Amino acid sequence: MTTPAPTPATAAHTVDTATSGREKNLLDPGFELTLRPMRYPDFYERYRDAIKNTWTVEEVDLHSDVADLGKLSPGEQHMISRLVAFFATGDSIVANNLVLTLYKHINSPEARLYLSRQLFEEAVHVQFYLTLLDTYLPDPDDRGDAFAAVENIPSIREKAQFCFRWMDSVERIERLETKADRRRFLLNLICFAACIEGLFFYGAFAYVYWFRSRGLLHGLATGTNWVFRDESMHMDFAFQVVDTVRQEEPDLFDEEMGRQVTAMLEEAVEAELQFARDLCGDGLPGMNTDSMREYLQCVADQRLARLGLPARYGSSNPFSFMELQNVQELTNFFERRASAYQVAVEGSVAFDDDF
Repeated sequence: MTTPAPTPATAAHTVDTATSGREKNLLDPGFELTLRPMRYPDFYERYRDAIKNTWTVEEVDLHSDVADLGKLSPGEQHMISRLVAFFATGDSIVANNLVLTLYKHINSPEARLYLSRQLFEEAVHVQFYLTLLDTYLPDPDDRGDAFAAVENIPSIREKAQFCFRWMDSVERIERLETKADRRRFLLNLICFAACIEGLFFYGAFAYVYWFRSRGLLHGLATGTNWVFRDESMHMDFAFQVVDTVRQEEPDLFDEEMGRQVTAMLEEAVEAELQFARDLCGDGLPGMNTDSMREYLQCVADQRLARLGLPARYGSSNPFSFMELQNVQELTNFFERRASAYQVAVEGSVAFDDDF
């Protein structure tokens, strides 16, 4: 009797069981469900740590910001309007890539727990930025323009297109069957960790803390502190995934990929510089395109170092207000939540990652 051809589900299972004779790797195709024995306990601990970070948009007080907005110069008002327009779309793009790419291909139930938590955090960020726009831009037409920033603001459209190119490169891949597929996935992951969360958002944070260093927009800075902590954990998780894949499949991350990652970061720096030219214009006191270039290059070199790649720029951080950023508010945040929400947090809170 002729054996019937396997159904798609059976065929997929056949491919997955081909790895049964060896230890499974993180990017092996399939959908691993077994949490015991736990293969990647570090990812599970990251999920547990993320739970301790829980915050809500309702805790951010923006009332004083409304008065501050009236004190800003026309150039500063332009900067703020562009900044919140970027915020309105940035985290939505990250969340889409998380769902359409990362969750599908990182084959670890521990990692998927963390990714599920990250998706919740991205939703909180989107809600925070929605509240910012509703507060900062009372005119409905201005809000509509901000939400359509990827269509009508060239400097934001360029950054979005940069993101979409890397999303499109892997979105249609259903299973990472080949070395080429896994390399494309790694490049997507590195792009979103190093370039988008690790560069685009870090650039935006610098503008926020510049205002705060001048005693302005404390509500925005408070929410940004909490977003910053979330984003730092997202980036660190992604880099840990990269580290794990490099240990399991060292031939994937070769010299050619190193060159691709460096070129990717160069492109991201240029896109963010276009945004800086838009925001800064001819320059504002303590903030201009030249200083922003140095800062972005410094951050890009930090991302390359984290990936074990040579520095590209050799620039230093020109913003003393970033180096001296006060973490007391973050510490108070965790103390307050421990008592108000019974979320136990042990140890001290500090910025582990340089700006």
